[in-house]
Amino acid sequence: MAKLKYIVLYPFSLLYGLVSKIRNILFDKDILRSEEFDIPIISVGNLAVGGTGKTPHTEYILSFLQNKWKTAMLSRGYKRKTKGFRPANASANANTIGDEPFQIHQKFPDVTVAVCEKRVQGVSKLLELYPDLQAVVLDDAFQHRHIKAGFSILLTDYSRLYIDDFYLPSGRLRESKKGSRRADIIVVTKCPATIGRGKMESIESKLKPNGQQTLFFSSYDYKELKPVFGQSDKKAMITPDTGILVVAGIVSPQPMIEYLRQFSSHIDSLLFPDHHSFSPDDIDAITKKIGAMNHTQKIIVVTEKDAARIISNPDYPNELKSKTFALPIQVKILDNKETLFTEKIERYVRENSRNR
Repeated sequence: MAKLKYIVLYPFSLLYGLVSKIRNILFDKDILRSEEFDIPIISVGNLAVGGTGKTPHTEYILSFLQNKWKTAMLSRGYKRKTKGFRPANASANANTIGDEPFQIHQKFPDVTVAVCEKRVQGVSKLLELYPDLQAVVLDDAFQHRHIKAGFSILLTDYSRLYIDDFYLPSGRLRESKKGSRRADIIVVTKCPATIGRGKMESIESKLKPNGQQTLFFSSYDYKELKPVFGQSDKKAMITPDTGILVVAGIVSPQPMIEYLRQFSSHIDSLLFPDHHSFSPDDIDAITKKIGAMNHTQKIIVVTEKDAARIISNPDYPNELKSKTFALPIQVKILDNKETLFTEKIERYVRENSRNR
């Protein structure tokens, strides 16, 4: 069936690839204009659609940039219910700015977070409203060539490298694999923490980064569960007999489920599409599912992205709030190259800052 689907969709993929190639040629020849700004702009993105870990890597970059420079993060605010440029403020939620920007806004109060479908307009408004800005990080902006980022970070999933993929709709690529040449850094994400040097060298030989590019490998570290509602220092006490209901609207929930199996074998799940907005029927299904679990202690575990949508949902019932915990993840740069990764980005910002 998968092979038949590929054959049927293949002509459409060729057409998509042709259109994408023509678009990039027009940008390369300056027929289509790329706007430049007098401020360091870092783009984090991918060649494929979804699931490469853009938000965790954006957070990782913000975590060290915010300590030295006045930094902003600009996103389009996918699936928000608003339009145009919108800065995050005290009344922001997943509905007004999107789940991932809201997640970042909550975790990084010292970072200016804003959303705008048009990146050029978004950066212009940021500089108008916040003239003391020293750096801007663009989330999911590798294909947004109307704005010229000074430093580009390309992410690719360990389990589905862009070099092994094909154009939409038969594959997942949004543009040619040759688009990787625009990246300053390439990161192979979601690697096993135990990945060996031999496997890294094998992947490097496939991706063939050029002499101006640096290849990194990253994995996820799961952190301590945090309550979505209530006291931030409240801890979830998991025992081998704890019933865990995983509720996830992300591309790849399986690694999260496997991680939780270390603590309890009593795990059930309700899985939804990426960026899913929980409807009253969904919440009713969650309530019934957790209610049917025959355990003295039982909790609901969600991702931080799902938590951003849940906390913004007025229909989420009080009886579930005390049971609902988020499982944070943190990017770890492998092969003892954390310092090199940080230094490359900080050097770019330092050398191009308006206040250097």
